[in-house]
Amino acid sequence: MCGIIGYTGDRDVLPVLLDGLATLEYRGYDSAGVVVITGSASPELRMVKRAGKLDQLQGVVREDDLHGTVGLGHTRWATHGQPTDRNAHPHLDQVGDLAFVHNGIIENYAELRAELEADGVSFLSETDTEVATQLLARLRRDEADLAEAVRALMRRLEGQFAFAVVDRREPDRLVAARRGAPLVLGRADGANLLASDVAGLIAHTRDVESLLDDQVAVLTPDGIEVTDVHGAPSSGQRFTVDWDITAAEKQGYPHFMLKEIHEQPQAIADTLLARTDPDGRIVLDELRFDGADLRSADKVYVVACGTSYHAGLVAKHAIEHWAGIGVEVEIASEFRYRDPILTPHTIVVAISQSGETTDTIAAAAHARDQRARVVAISNVVGSTLTREADAVLYTRAGPEIAVASTKAFTTQIAALGVLALFLAQERRKLFPEECRDQLARLEQLPELMEQVLEADGHLAELAERIARADYVMFIGRHNGVPIALEGALKLKEISYLHAEGFPAGEMKHGPIALIDSGGPVIAIATRGHVHSKVVSNIQEVKARGAEVTAIATEGDTAVKEHADHVVYVPEVHELLYPILTVLPLQAIAYHAAVLLGRDVDQPRNLAKTVTVE
Repeated sequence: MCGIIGYTGDRDVLPVLLDGLATLEYRGYDSAGVVVITGSASPELRMVKRAGKLDQLQGVVREDDLHGTVGLGHTRWATHGQPTDRNAHPHLDQVGDLAFVHNGIIENYAELRAELEADGVSFLSETDTEVATQLLARLRRDEADLAEAVRALMRRLEGQFAFAVVDRREPDRLVAARRGAPLVLGRADGANLLASDVAGLIAHTRDVESLLDDQVAVLTPDGIEVTDVHGAPSSGQRFTVDWDITAAEKQGYPHFMLKEIHEQPQAIADTLLARTDPDGRIVLDELRFDGADLRSADKVYVVACGTSYHAGLVAKHAIEHWAGIGVEVEIASEFRYRDPILTPHTIVVAISQSGETTDTIAAAAHARDQRARVVAISNVVGSTLTREADAVLYTRAGPEIAVASTKAFTTQIAALGVLALFLAQERRKLFPEECRDQLARLEQLPELMEQVLEADGHLAELAERIARADYVMFIGRHNGVPIALEGALKLKEISYLHAEGFPAGEMKHGPIALIDSGGPVIAIATRGHVHSKVVSNIQEVKARGAEVTAIATEGDTAVKEHADHVVYVPEVHELLYPILTVLPLQAIAYHAAVLLGRDVDQPRNLAKTVTVE
């Protein structure tokens, strides 16, 4: 969850650290801090950290006190210990020789803390991070080399984490390690860097290397050395980032979320680009087994969290319809704890925007242990999930900075549509020309999405009504159900309004009791085989006094007769509506949050990449 940035090179380090933290702040914004090695004749550590968002730190940092060319920065999402100045990172050892920043959870911290306290160590914070800091300091007494002490520390720690450390006694070096949490290295002219993800590096380099589990990296201005925890030479996964820093800037929009909503047509076009080979057959980005093996597949599980889970629910309809195979969609954090039936004939589709979502990675690993085939859907090349999968589809959404996901969601649906057609092709459930025809329909979506987004002014007016409500209900049927769930999630996570999504057919089984006079209901009511049923459900909530906004297909007069407000989307194949119908719900949530004065891009208590259980 937390964001780490580190630099060693020939530039003044403080601007690099602060700019990197600004780019990484979506990973956590409970507190922020920096540490710099200052002075050449007698190096020392200078540190500043503050609870709250990055601007709290920027308000107290003085460049004269933090002048140097080596340092670390950290932006925190609190796990162990409340978000206070004392618990903020970096943490120092007792004598101030080394500084430590950390992302993740150290599971055996209580045992280690008791051991250190028995050895006379006193602690200033409540964090597991300080435990690792003090343990490293003790190990450092026995090791002449910082990197060797870090390798010894790795052999003592349990959990999922990434960390970086500087030591004033080795003033040009950064040492970092990871196990189960992301950390990437960047090579630049006259400098080397590390960060929790590529967004922190892209202003300086596109030459990136993902550190792998149980690897230790030593960075100096002259190079990067990677070893395993025993000191044997090793290497991570090296790749070139295909976007630049402008993609991670607002570019005139008031919020990243609004920018990313309007980037969706291009993101979908990029995701669908070059999805066929010269023979016209649909292909995946990476396939590490014979696609013909899929003909014997008898079950698909889709595992994901949050918004990605809703994308999986959409994919269930497409995979079952086109590929003719049963699909179960599972919340990744629950999947491996319920003993799912997995065999070599099972396909597990794991979805994660970052490719670093701990629960999803663990679910995929469990599937691999049971010899199931794992297909990863991710936005990040070189991420943990993509490295461990048997096949990969990249969403090509570019960086998504707002915590509330928008373009990641729609590109996941598009990529999952490609996967559904690939499965249909390999399982011979559709003829090749039928697959190409459906892919062509997907490729028409960006132009239609632009049409929907042009109605932003009308959506802002509807948001004014929503923003005044105490409770908002979203309903739908078939593939409208996951869009109802996603619409409710978007509204609640950025506006803090109470919102819920339900299958419309379940209204009579309890949820309709929540309807009162004037209560807003948003219904997904596009054309399809369940259209008349949704219209009936709209009538039911209207009879109880609800004020209904319907998302409907252009030209649909039947819905207009019953709903108070209608937002129209162009007519498409029934399975493709979710990519269009979610757009107005994203916009309504955005405008409601702005009207309520919420922090749209950084809603309270949330972070972008969930790397802890």
